Amino acid sequence: MAVSLREYRARIKSTESMKKITRAMELIAASRIIKAQGRAKAAAPYARELTRAVSAVATFSNVDHPLTTEPADSRRALVLVVTSDRGLAGAYSSNVLKEAERLIEKLKGEGKEVDLYTTGRKGQAYFKFRERAVVQSWIGFSDQPTYDVAAEIGGTLIDAFLADDETGVDEVHVVYTRFKSMMVQEPTAIRLLPLEVVEGTEAPEQGELLPLYEFEPSASEVLDALLPKYVQSRIFFALLQAAASELAARQKAMKSATDNADELIKKYKRIANQARQAGITQEISEIVGGVNALADSNAGNE
Repeated sequence: MAVSLREYRARIKSTESMKKITRAMELIAASRIIKAQGRAKAAAPYARELTRAVSAVATFSNVDHPLTTEPADSRRALVLVVTSDRGLAGAYSSNVLKEAERLIEKLKGEGKEVDLYTTGRKGQAYFKFRERAVVQSWIGFSDQPTYDVAAEIGGTLIDAFLADDETGVDEVHVVYTRFKSMMVQEPTAIRLLPLEVVEGTEAPEQGELLPLYEFEPSASEVLDALLPKYVQSRIFFALLQAAASELAARQKAMKSATDNADELIKKYKRIANQARQAGITQEISEIVGGVNALADSNAGNE
């Protein structure tokens, strides 16, 4: 019984140490969420104005740009899957990977070949374990993405879209986790290329005057300059959303782990107390039994 009691005390001590770790990780994730949300909000005005500029050029010019032209026969698609570099975030990575699998099955059902690109070690490890080829991966920035990384990813995807050889693709999709609130993070799949700019295409109201635009040096060159930045901006926004979602998921997972550790500590303490009480009861019984045996022996001698 004493050995069992020591085991429970050791379990209590180890669980308390684990609780301190999960609590610290919860607090770190909570502090970083605020920064991640702030970065996403700070990037929103630039993305919004860039979208308006692209919409203006695409709507009020008659230029057919390669990034906005629908292919006659789409046979190959590229899928970028945005996952995390680290674990301990609950079902964050598994949910976005499930959404990616649904998109891949849909594209294959349409008769398209799929090229996989990933960000984050979890997505890379997932497809590697299943022996599925990944064309390119980016790792090491999932919770703190930078615009330079988004620009590199965007340039790679645009090059693959514009390539004329066998490596070229006809569609580019991005699967990431959209941050809606601290409690809700939604895996989302969007088609990035060919571009579908919807802002500014609504019919004007009666009496409303349409703006007049002049493009210098030309609408085609303006699109050449704006569209890559637009793609990079959308990728950066997706990375920022995914980072906030990852931190929120990690905070929830670590809070759940801390609560579970509390429950385990209470359980182990209760069992340890029961074991200690049983040991004391057994020792008292042995003492009383010994006293009675001694008394009976003395009475027999008399």
